[in-house]
Amino acid sequence: MKPNILWICADQLRYDTLSVSGDPIVHTPNIERLSAMGVQFSNAFCQSPVCAPSRASFLTGRYPRTARVRQNGQDIPTDEVTVPKILTDNGYVCGLAGKLHISACHPSVCPVTERRIDDGYGVFKWSHQTMYAHEKNAWMVNDYTDWLLAQGITHDDHIREDCRFLHHGIASQYSQTHWCTDMALDFIGKATTLEKSWLFSVNYYDPHHQFDPPEDLLQKYANKLDEIALPKFTPGELDNKPIFQRKDHTGAYDNPGHYAYTQMTDYDHKMIRAAYYAMIELLDTNIGRLLDDLEARGILENTMIIFHSDHGEMLGDHGIYLKGPYFYEPAVRVPLIISLPGKFQAEQVRDDLVELTDLAPTILEACGIKPYAGMQGQSLLPTLTHGAAGTRDSVYCEYYNANIRHQNPKAYLTMVRDARYKLVRSHGAVCGIGGELYDLQTDPGEVNNLYGNAQHAAIQIEMLEKLTDRMAQTADPLPLRRANW
Repeated sequence: MKPNILWICADQLRYDTLSVSGDPIVHTPNIERLSAMGVQFSNAFCQSPVCAPSRASFLTGRYPRTARVRQNGQDIPTDEVTVPKILTDNGYVCGLAGKLHISACHPSVCPVTERRIDDGYGVFKWSHQTMYAHEKNAWMVNDYTDWLLAQGITHDDHIREDCRFLHHGIASQYSQTHWCTDMALDFIGKATTLEKSWLFSVNYYDPHHQFDPPEDLLQKYANKLDEIALPKFTPGELDNKPIFQRKDHTGAYDNPGHYAYTQMTDYDHKMIRAAYYAMIELLDTNIGRLLDDLEARGILENTMIIFHSDHGEMLGDHGIYLKGPYFYEPAVRVPLIISLPGKFQAEQVRDDLVELTDLAPTILEACGIKPYAGMQGQSLLPTLTHGAAGTRDSVYCEYYNANIRHQNPKAYLTMVRDARYKLVRSHGAVCGIGGELYDLQTDPGEVNNLYGNAQHAAIQIEMLEKLTDRMAQTADPLPLRRANW
């Protein structure tokens, strides 16, 4: 029987806020358990630091502009082919709970659910985010809020008095994370009874802002504020960086006052991180529920589990919160763990450079299905099965006006990163700063911008050439039909 696929995607989870990646405070024993069962990739990167482009990319195995979802608010074209669609066509039953976000999701265009293509999901329990259904947000009625209302649960997620950057959460058992897990468990039980191979996407919204963990979990980490570090920010470090970072320093998404670093106290910074940790622990607890269920059903040995995030979160590092047109490690480096007990290697941590585009061909090859011709990722199966070295010498990310709030000027940037250097090109040389260059060996915190530095001119040229090569390789590999050929 072909392997089942449990595809777990967190939202806005940065790579270094898990115990398996060295965070000394957060409690994530179930992610540790998952890592021990499989392969942890410590150098995995998304292809855009914004939701929709990244999600369209890893679902299709194509780069954002190739899949034609380069910004939030764009609808994925109907001729794009997703992994669940291919699996459904090959006899799998596929389902989803939580967020999809490969089409526009604003209430002005999707009052109930986002527009869908033939994406392959036969079961579709959609919940874009964690806002709760009440009179002032009636548009947010969806499968999750229907479930809440059916139980008589209402919740006004108002701002906390002790920290205006946090919102009051709902009890764990009523959270969107718990609900997504319930939906997954119900699907897995039915698919197992039918003896069908399955894929289920568990698309949690946690730990995405608004920061609103359950009160008990928040208090656990609020009691550790003395242990929580302040964001990594060197005053003046943004002076020779592109304008977008300086704008977002005074308000995320170029929105003055919105999670503005400049308006936060040390207490605010630490409480935001405490809330973030609490949301991650909630995530971990529910991953444990999934692992326990697979084990109890006796299907863990035949279930390929993928755990990752769509992109990261700045958390105040470099003086910025949330995400935007920049490619710092906290924004684009993501956790990635893949397991299939007995078939994939276990207890392995790999530092190979990996892109989320690689997930689609990996899943298909593991299922014995030929990858779709339009896919641009590289299968990780040789590494997973027998430890073969990765073949990438760089990873590539793009930001093409991905969040339309940045309009003056518009943000068009691309990034290439190899094992030592990272280069970012700000297209249009906005405000005279054409980009960023970091030596990750001597400056892992990406503080000192070497772009334009005469001593690093040769490296800058080499990395610019590598970037242009990678940009050229984002061209759609599918053949075009030529008339009268």
